[in-house]
Amino acid sequence: MRKLKHYNYDVKASIDLSKFPAVSGYNFEGKFDFDRFIKSFSTTGFQATHLGQAISIINTMRREKATIFLSFTSNMVSSGVRDIIKFLVKHRHVHVLVTTAGSIEEDVMKSMDPFHIGSFEIPGRYLYDHGVARIGNLLVPNDRYAYFEHFMDGVLKKFYDGQKKGSMGSTSDLIRLMGKEINNEDSILYWCQKNNIPVFCPGLTDGATGDQIYFAKQRWKDFCLDISKDIKQLVDIALNAEKTGVILLGGGISKHFTLNAQIFRDGADYAVYVNTGQEFDGSDSGARIDEAITWAKVKPNAPNVKVYADATLVFPIIVAATFAKSKKK
Repeated sequence: MRKLKHYNYDVKASIDLSKFPAVSGYNFEGKFDFDRFIKSFSTTGFQATHLGQAISIINTMRREKATIFLSFTSNMVSSGVRDIIKFLVKHRHVHVLVTTAGSIEEDVMKSMDPFHIGSFEIPGRYLYDHGVARIGNLLVPNDRYAYFEHFMDGVLKKFYDGQKKGSMGSTSDLIRLMGKEINNEDSILYWCQKNNIPVFCPGLTDGATGDQIYFAKQRWKDFCLDISKDIKQLVDIALNAEKTGVILLGGGISKHFTLNAQIFRDGADYAVYVNTGQEFDGSDSGARIDEAITWAKVKPNAPNVKVYADATLVFPIIVAATFAKSKKK
């Protein structure tokens, strides 16, 4: 066998690399240790290192008692991440939720019956003919929407009765009423109303919820939602917080609505993004944290990281290494 020659080069390094951690992964020899396993992400490299940084920043948010804003897109509730978000609000680990209309309605639907695991490859025509809709590789029977329509009939009637008595509600007020009417401990909205955690949905008229609001407007011409109350409440929470931390899963309107409120306090104190978006198209969804700093959405010196990954893969790990550890203890 040939031996590799060892060459001595008389070259001075331009930087002292001894100050940087050595690259190393988890050593599976011996008994498995969860804490060491999690710590190894930081020195693994690539997005594993970003994941390790996200865990560290969130633990700092908690230690510094920051007001935590959790933003997420509806596919998180379509998936099993719904159960993780439910855990967070049930135990008051986060203080504000910002999401999209799909999250609101699918949380209600899943309180009746589950969605099912299918495949990305099932032909759309086949599913359509059998009354099943597809969200990625998840299957949603159409009867879930029939239940949602029945549920919303009662909720919107109660909401409108309150309006007639002189109390015009906001979208977050409507969502709170929905959580109260669900009365199901598997529901995110149930625990949010029970623990007084506000849920903001700036695009509530999008999707099936918007359909039901349309029908309500047909029945009662003066039916109205006061969206100005939502922005006032959200900004006031940001302004009155000593420190704020944002955890953003995905992009879209929920991400921007959360970050825009931080402008009023010159930016969030901590920021963790988890999404697969790229910035080359100029979208807010793909924008990095460095861009948010230019808008005063995140403070220039704020500990921050963006994890380029599917949140269904990494968010359960993040929660296991942060919020869930306190419950374990």
